Amino acid sequence: MFSNLKQWFFEKRNANAGIDTENLPTPKTAGEQNLFSSRLIVLDLETTGLNTAKDEVIAIGAVAIEKDAIHLDDQFDLILRRPELDIRETVLIHGIGPEALTQGQETKEALLHLLEWMNGDPILAYHAEFDKRFLERTLKAQLGYSLSHVWMDVAEVLPAFFPKADPKGRGLDHWSDLFGLEVSERHHAAADAMVTAELTLIALSAAKKSGVKTLKDLSQKLRYQRRLQKMKRF
Repeated sequence: MFSNLKQWFFEKRNANAGIDTENLPTPKTAGEQNLFSSRLIVLDLETTGLNTAKDEVIAIGAVAIEKDAIHLDDQFDLILRRPELDIRETVLIHGIGPEALTQGQETKEALLHLLEWMNGDPILAYHAEFDKRFLERTLKAQLGYSLSHVWMDVAEVLPAFFPKADPKGRGLDHWSDLFGLEVSERHHAAADAMVTAELTLIALSAAKKSGVKTLKDLSQKLRYQRRLQKMKRF
């Protein structure tokens, strides 16, 4: 994957084409596509903080799943070049220091490649609204890109298909422990994306058994799950 990234950046720089945002893939809708043969992107971000209005993205990790498998040759893992950012409050969490931000990939190039690599495919993330807000704001600020992908929240997918499960909490670690998954390195974008992808495959296996067949079916199931959660609060 890293050699492919290097080759992509080399070709872009030598083409002298600059940043081309006119011919990027169009986000796909959640329609009648077969859920289990569709390519899905599982994504995680590292940021300078939790404030989606002012904090910044500093690392992106993602992996594609398709046909009931995680494709290890279809990953995205980059630290962005953001030496101007103050990471003193979060460096102990994500371990990304000033030197890494100085040596990272140029932000616009990295985001452009991310969009091309995702190819408009639906995105899954754990607590997806957090990643969605950060990524969409960053794409708009850096590239002027404002199209919205289909996002699905793995934190909603799991209880939708395992309603009787008791993970002892609502975090990624809780569900990972419940299913006996090993997390190689928490608060590392690529590692968190990988364990989220593993949880996604577990959930999709249960979805298949419950009769969910398409992306639209899954989207409708999640809408029902959200309505159910709202009703439980009253």
